[in-house]
Amino acid sequence: MNDKIFELVASKTGLPIERVKNTILLLKEGATIPFIARYRKELTGSFDEVQIAAIQKEYQYFTDLESRKETILKTIEEQGCLSDELKLKIESTYDATELEDIYLPYKPKKRTRATIAREKGLEPLAKILMGQFEWDIHKKAKTFINEQVETVDDALAGARDIVAEWISENSRARDSVRWLFKKMAIIESKIIKGKDAEAQKYRDYFDWNEPLSRCASHRYLAIKRAEKEGFLRISIGIDEQVAQEKLETIFLRGNTSCREQVKMAIKDSLKRLLTPSIETEFNQLWKLKSDNEAIAVFSENLRQLLLAPPLGQKRVLAIDPGYRTGCKVVCLDEQGNLLHNETIYPHPPQREVRESAKKISTMVEAYKIDAIAVGNGTAGRETEQFIKYLKFNRTVQVFSVNEDGASIYSASKIARDEFPDYDVTVRGAVSIGRRLMDPLAELVKIEPKSIGVGQYQHDVDQKQLQQELDRVVESCVNLVGVNLNTASKSLLTYVSGLGPQLAQNIVDYRKENGDFTSRNELKNVPRLGAKAFEQSAGFLRINNASNPLDNTAVHPESYAIVDRMAKKLNTDVIKLIDSEQLRKQLNLNDFVSDAIGLPTLTDILTELAKPGRDPREKIQFFEFDEHIKTINDLKPGAILPGIITNITRFGAFVDIGIKENGLVHVSQITEKFIDDPAKVLKLNQHVRVKIVDVDLVRKRIQLTMKGLD
Repeated sequence: MNDKIFELVASKTGLPIERVKNTILLLKEGATIPFIARYRKELTGSFDEVQIAAIQKEYQYFTDLESRKETILKTIEEQGCLSDELKLKIESTYDATELEDIYLPYKPKKRTRATIAREKGLEPLAKILMGQFEWDIHKKAKTFINEQVETVDDALAGARDIVAEWISENSRARDSVRWLFKKMAIIESKIIKGKDAEAQKYRDYFDWNEPLSRCASHRYLAIKRAEKEGFLRISIGIDEQVAQEKLETIFLRGNTSCREQVKMAIKDSLKRLLTPSIETEFNQLWKLKSDNEAIAVFSENLRQLLLAPPLGQKRVLAIDPGYRTGCKVVCLDEQGNLLHNETIYPHPPQREVRESAKKISTMVEAYKIDAIAVGNGTAGRETEQFIKYLKFNRTVQVFSVNEDGASIYSASKIARDEFPDYDVTVRGAVSIGRRLMDPLAELVKIEPKSIGVGQYQHDVDQKQLQQELDRVVESCVNLVGVNLNTASKSLLTYVSGLGPQLAQNIVDYRKENGDFTSRNELKNVPRLGAKAFEQSAGFLRINNASNPLDNTAVHPESYAIVDRMAKKLNTDVIKLIDSEQLRKQLNLNDFVSDAIGLPTLTDILTELAKPGRDPREKIQFFEFDEHIKTINDLKPGAILPGIITNITRFGAFVDIGIKENGLVHVSQITEKFIDDPAKVLKLNQHVRVKIVDVDLVRKRIQLTMKGLD
């Protein structure tokens, strides 16, 4: 393995090279990020998942670069142009842009104006032009007139085409223009003639410009979407005169008649080749930057959504609201199994209020319901109000549940496999109920980008988005831990070291053999080998296992250490877990070895103190303002309770209990300046907001949090 790459990754991440090297070797051996972060702290120096992911990303970048170098070297060698000096230059660069600049003169091209000029025998004249030693270039150009070159002007034009291409491929010239783009590029958008009416949602960008360096990712993605939809024309440009003067200092020399010809070639190169090429480069650069920011926003929102507080194992009645088609009602037991389903019609046009109330009360009593989950979609607010007016013989809390993506789950193969005998309405209601009980376990069944908590997620690189979101889901699943005997295939798929096939094998093994009684029994699952066991076992929990450590985050490889701890105190593991006094008597230094250090021992002791603890917060009860039912009820100045449903770089969206969410712009969140709402807000946070403005035509609500607690 190339030691230089270890150095480069360490330099880019700012992390110690030996720790970086150890981390990369673990990744190459098939270890997952959650496993390395949790169980290999001695090797990494306790790197967290973010640091390990950064190492993985940079390592991939440099290995891809090495692969690209090999391709370039092979291509140039086949052309017979690979000198020792050029080979060394290529091998010594570790910057992708610099590498492509070196390769550009040798890159196979389509037939260009310069190619045609060379075919006419004008390259020698181009070299004379570039040298700028010839006093009478017109006289010299006459000697190049032939059947294909009719006049002196034709000869000089062809030679300038070749010179223009040389300039565009010159790394110094490219770096100069790049510098200008970086410092002074302006991005602008114009409405395409005749598209005004169709493009109203983009009207802020009909005649817009700003320095590219100040163009925020969400604005860039917005105008690029409008360009893709055929509404706007986008360009990124620099001052052409400044660029011309900058290149003239590089390429002009002497005062011969060639000078003006080279100046013309510089101007042509800038307009036709160099500026468009660097503009494309900066478009790609800004797209990558914007994608990275948008994906980071989506990832953090998804993490918060997946780690939302669970209600836990309670009996839940869940309602998928509707008007004409009625409200689908399901009753679920503590494990989320479907006990009963039916439909009620409390809203227009049927308005069977009394019958619906009686049915709900009967179900609550018959199935000993602890909580009611109401989807927040169409008719959600009305249904929630209807339920809250009812009186029950037992304490029943009512929760509004975000149902984004529930319809996608209900029509999916996963839902059909779970409930083959029920239609999509029943599946959707079950999903709403299970989301209240355990958001993580239910949301993993839905493709992450369908959950709807990002900004411009459909405009970013879809492969990159999927990879990052999968990593977030994997991180959350392994942070919380998974009940081996109740987890669905979808949830097990994201457990470190498993994947879809092994997850299915575990489910099949459970069906054939009943519940697992120990983690060790995992080794009996078909195709689940030693590596998969090592990677997954610590994240799987078994309630009421004979060995209490099987229901903790202590890895089986460390069970012997816990046994030694208990033995040293003349007790057993169960008593060690139950007694804080016993654990306080332990000196962790007594158990340090070459393989196990204080970080792992400290983790073990922490886990013994709270075995199997769920790291998620406790669920909080919330009520919207009962007087606000539609956007027409909103008045500027009114202060309302709300829930943060989405966070972007430009602001936060807040559910205030109606169909439309309001927006708190980033400038309206706090009195102090902030550039990222995520620094002070989080998803599902309960807040108070003030109505600033209501646009009934565009259904937009402007909110502020300034001056409010």
